[in-house]
Amino acid sequence: MFYPEEVLEEVRTRSDIVDIISGYVRLQKKGSNLFGLCPFHHEKSPSFSVSPSKQMYYCFGCGASGNVITFVMEYENYSFQEAVQLLAERSGIQLPKMEYSKEQRAMADRRAALLAANKLAANYFYYQLKQPQGKAGYAYLTGRGLTDETIRRFGLGYANKVRDDLYRYLRSKGYEDAFLKDSGLVTIEERGTRDKFYNRVMFPIMDVNSRVVGFGGRVLGDGEPKYLNSPETALFDKSRNLYGLNYARTSRERHMFLCEGYMDVIAMQQAGFTNAVASLGTAFTERHAILLKRYTDQVILTFDSDGAGVKAALRAIPMLREAGLSARVLDMRPCKDPDEFMKTLGPEEFKKRAEHARNSFLFEIDVLKSGYDMGDPEQKTEFYNRAAEKLLEFSEALERDNYIQAVSREYMIPYDDLRALVNRLGLRGGPAASSRPQRLLQEEAREARPAPAAKRREKEEGIRSSERLLLTWLIEEPRLFDVIHGIIGPEDFVKPLYRAAAEAVFEAREAGEVKPAAILNRFIDDEGSYKEVAALFNASLDESLTNEEQKKAFSETVRRVKKNSLEHQIRRAKGIDELQRLIKEQAGLANLHISPERG
Repeated sequence: MFYPEEVLEEVRTRSDIVDIISGYVRLQKKGSNLFGLCPFHHEKSPSFSVSPSKQMYYCFGCGASGNVITFVMEYENYSFQEAVQLLAERSGIQLPKMEYSKEQRAMADRRAALLAANKLAANYFYYQLKQPQGKAGYAYLTGRGLTDETIRRFGLGYANKVRDDLYRYLRSKGYEDAFLKDSGLVTIEERGTRDKFYNRVMFPIMDVNSRVVGFGGRVLGDGEPKYLNSPETALFDKSRNLYGLNYARTSRERHMFLCEGYMDVIAMQQAGFTNAVASLGTAFTERHAILLKRYTDQVILTFDSDGAGVKAALRAIPMLREAGLSARVLDMRPCKDPDEFMKTLGPEEFKKRAEHARNSFLFEIDVLKSGYDMGDPEQKTEFYNRAAEKLLEFSEALERDNYIQAVSREYMIPYDDLRALVNRLGLRGGPAASSRPQRLLQEEAREARPAPAAKRREKEEGIRSSERLLLTWLIEEPRLFDVIHGIIGPEDFVKPLYRAAAEAVFEAREAGEVKPAAILNRFIDDEGSYKEVAALFNASLDESLTNEEQKKAFSETVRRVKKNSLEHQIRRAKGIDELQRLIKEQAGLANLHISPERG
């Protein structure tokens, strides 16, 4: 499904990027661009740049980049269609109907119908809560300390004891059995039809745009299971959603609290901690960690203080770390969970605990230590060895040494002894060292020549950097197209994505004007591609260079790109004549004279 390119360009050109982003970020002019604090990661010094001339943004800290459409998509977590619609409405543009294939139309209609059915169900559950049949559900929620405002904010409800009540209601609204069977709201079998949820307090599960995509239900009484979630549907994927994220993502706090249950999130948000989320009745996953990374760099774990909660924290910490998140662990004792904490010790004490939350790695060492009798010399030695093995998880020497110092200080282990033990285990290839090459430790004692693979990667990144820089130069100073005419063309950009971007840039030049933000629209359907192309158009030019140094740098960049292109063609030459021609052309690079007269 898509809008015609001319429509997208009208939406983009009538949505000035400075005006739009200024509504979200405080910008200050610095030179030809504007700068502010990046809304996509937490920082103290502004590294988020907005270019009025390019109509693009770029963060030098986290690499976030794009045009006005992608900004709205990333900030609001909107789909492409939703972002275009928002900007069109703001600009007073009447959008045409989107063009769909037959399959796309069917899929879009299906999703819209599922969202509508879920919304109806959520409203029905909320209505039931305030009726006589919902008295037990309302008493349960208010007995847990929830206010009417909180109940309304989260859309909490009640599924009554009549086992086909919702089914009959939805049938009265025109929904067919085949559709309802796939909705996750009812169970239709040969032996009968029943609602998925009955005699339960209901928790609507919303996506980041506050659309109901599923439900969680807590049974009243002794039924099993205690908590029940919607099954996976075309809308609902437990591993891709976090409860409360629709509110937490707008809190703009420097961290997020990660809880275990719905009531923990609700109790925390009612107490003012609107940056609280929870996994949806399932174990925390890598996808959850990646989802969190979109909104924060720091997570404070507020899992239950019992054994199961500790295990859950130990499982989540490596996933958070792998996703690039800094994790800390809040001490919930003597309370079991955040809900109980708010009632017993209150929000102020919780805030103090959060400020002093434990470093996640030291928490792991704490848990490790609890399994040993430190009064027994043998067990004490074993603990030291296991702690040293765990320190080998840090591949960077400086970071590892910082943690060696911290563990030495916290657990009264002589620093020199612990460091020596870590190095010995690493060189020996101890259990924890299996996750990192022994060479990393050996190279701390002596310099080693880069491995061939490392040298290849370094060369490839150098070429990519040159290609990025050349495109940025051409965009910044279009007259340089004339300088490279007959020397460099789009076909000389070896990486397929870069070649596609170069083709768009050269085509735009032929048409009269290069507009990076317009070119970016071509890549917007592929999140990875548009981010890389956006970064491609924002490669850093060193403005500190003199005019002569800049001319020399430009010449070397052109020569490097062309040389790599010829090497690539030589490896794929199909005949002796072609090979000889390419080799001759390559030899001629030494005499190639490129003299851009830069103003």
